[in-house]
Amino acid sequence: MARRRNDPNTVNTVPALIAEFLGTFTLVFVGVCAVTIAGTAGGVAVAALAHGLILIGLIYTFGNFSGAHFNPAVTAGLLVGGRIPLQQAGFYMLVQFLGGIVAAVIASFVLPTGTNLGQTLGSLSPSTQPVQIVIFEAIMTFFLVSTIYQTAVYKKAGDFAPIAIGFTLAGAILAGGVYTGASLNAARTLGPALIAGDLSYLLPYFIGIFAGGILAGLLHSLVLNPE
Repeated sequence: MARRRNDPNTVNTVPALIAEFLGTFTLVFVGVCAVTIAGTAGGVAVAALAHGLILIGLIYTFGNFSGAHFNPAVTAGLLVGGRIPLQQAGFYMLVQFLGGIVAAVIASFVLPTGTNLGQTLGSLSPSTQPVQIVIFEAIMTFFLVSTIYQTAVYKKAGDFAPIAIGFTLAGAILAGGVYTGASLNAARTLGPALIAGDLSYLLPYFIGIFAGGILAGLLHSLVLNPE
C-alpha cells in the first residue's frame, strides 16, 4: 500500500471514487451471498470469513487509489480526525452507498428466488431493543476504525495493515453476527434493506455505526495519536 489512509489529498479523484464504488460493491455483494448460505453451511463463521477475507484482498487491490475505506463510518472517522477533506468525504460516502445498493440489486437478481437478501439483522429486535443494537454496532465499529487508525493511518503494521483490518472485521462478525448481523457498515446495511423493501430497522444501525466510527476517529486523532 504505497498510498495510505492518512494521505487523502494526493489521490486522483476519479480513480479514487471508482475504487470506492468497486470495493464497496464487492464487499457488500460477497457479504450478501455469504449471509444467504450461512444458515445451511457454517453459520456465522461463513459470514465472518467472507467479509474479513474479501476486505483484506480489496485493501491490497484498491488501497493505492482511494485509501480503501469502503465504509461510510470509516470515512466519517477519518473526516473528524482531519484525514480526509469534507468534500472528498461526501463523494466517498455517496459512491459507497451507491455501491452497496447496486450490489444488493444484482445479488437479488442472481440469487435463487426466495433467498433472503443478506439483511444485517440478528436476534436483537430493532423495534423492542434499539438501544442494545446502537451500543453493539457502535462498539464493534469503534474497534474496526480503531484498528484502521493505528495500523493504516499511523502505519504501525506496515504492509500487514490490511490483514489486521480484515481480521478485526471477521472477529467482530463472529462476536456480533448472531445479535445484530454485525454490519459495522452503513452501506452494507442500506443496500439489502432497500432492495428488501424494509427500511424500518435502519435508524439504530446508522446511529450506532456512525457513532462508533466518529468516536474512534476523535479518540485516535486527539488522544491516541503517536504523531
